[in-house]
Amino acid sequence: MVRFASRKTRQHAALSEDFERELTREVLRTELLRVRALIMTGCVMMVFLTAIYLFEPAVVNRVWRGTEGLVEVYGLLIGFILFEAWVHTQIRKNLKLRRDLPVVRRYIGALIETSLPTLILILQIRSMGASQALGFVVPLIYFIFVILSTLRLDFWLSTFTGFVAAAELLTVALIYDSTSAAGEPQIYFHAVRSTIILICGVLAGSVGAQLRRQFAASIAAATARDRVTNLFGQHVSPQVVERLMAAGTSTSGDLRRAAVMFVDFRGFTAGAQTRTPHEVVDRLDGAFAVLVDILDRQGGIVNKFLGDGFLALFGAPLEASDAANRAVAAGREMLTAMDRINAQTSWPLRIGIGIHFGEVVAGNIGSPRRKEYTVIGDTVNFASRLEALNKEFGSQLLISASVREALGDDGKDAVALGEVEVRGYEQKVPVFQLG
Repeated sequence: MVRFASRKTRQHAALSEDFERELTREVLRTELLRVRALIMTGCVMMVFLTAIYLFEPAVVNRVWRGTEGLVEVYGLLIGFILFEAWVHTQIRKNLKLRRDLPVVRRYIGALIETSLPTLILILQIRSMGASQALGFVVPLIYFIFVILSTLRLDFWLSTFTGFVAAAELLTVALIYDSTSAAGEPQIYFHAVRSTIILICGVLAGSVGAQLRRQFAASIAAATARDRVTNLFGQHVSPQVVERLMAAGTSTSGDLRRAAVMFVDFRGFTAGAQTRTPHEVVDRLDGAFAVLVDILDRQGGIVNKFLGDGFLALFGAPLEASDAANRAVAAGREMLTAMDRINAQTSWPLRIGIGIHFGEVVAGNIGSPRRKEYTVIGDTVNFASRLEALNKEFGSQLLISASVREALGDDGKDAVALGEVEVRGYEQKVPVFQLG
């Protein structure tokens, strides 16, 4: 039990690591979008200023009292764009390495970015005057940074961005514009405006946190689905994958009672010798598609394909009290389906099926790098031997005594073949044939 528990712990840890890695990648991708948006914003602002300078030079003189102030704003914007370009390269580097950005660097970056409007505002106050500059466009630029902080998917970073914007705007306003022209204090006006910016930061953080939770839920579901698919193989149907995920099935090495089915195509090798590889693959794929669809309907899964055959399970990993009945029902339906297919093709195929019911150890088998869900035990070996006996008896569906007993009235048509010698077993065992 301790060994099984430790396996579960390791599996949960591996799943958590995969989840955290994928979540980090998604957060970094949204960070890249945010940085690109900021770079684009800086470029648009430079183009806008250039257009004003070229077409309305009088505005430049009124706002910046000449080109000197405009050049200083250009310098700030160029520095800002270069800084964001550097941040972009760092994020891409960490994305390739599947490594998150340090938290301290994120906060420092947010402080530097959000301080850009503050520096531009100070330059504009020097040229326009405090009242005009504070009532002009620049204080609105803070909202760009607050809105884009949503893409950080971090509540506290967005709140920090809103706090920095609110604190810097309030500080600049109190230093340069503490009283109105009538001599009345402006602290309430500036405090209310800064409070609104802070509230916007909190709201942006809440939206970002909600987006992060949705990302996390999607990634967790995808990670769990990928893990199930990797364990049980690509041939497991999406419906079975959903059931496995919903059931939270253990894959740590459980003892289960399951029906094990082996299916093999008789004479397939001889028929393949006179046909092209393409014809062989098409014929085999077409037959497998029909048989696997029957398994899906009966609640079984293909555990692995074995050349021109496969191993199927009923009762593992999904428990089923009627596993033997389901396996036999699937076997009967397979024989009927193959008869129908053979009547429509020039290459008829005959299948042999062996079914045994008993205890198996079901769990993950393989190396630490690649594991696969499978079953081991005498039940599996005996089912394989049963299927091979079809050659000896010229039959197509053989079952063991345990399957016959589990069938009850559903197995009335079973024909007892007596006690038979089975390769690898010292004692003879009873075998039954179903039509």
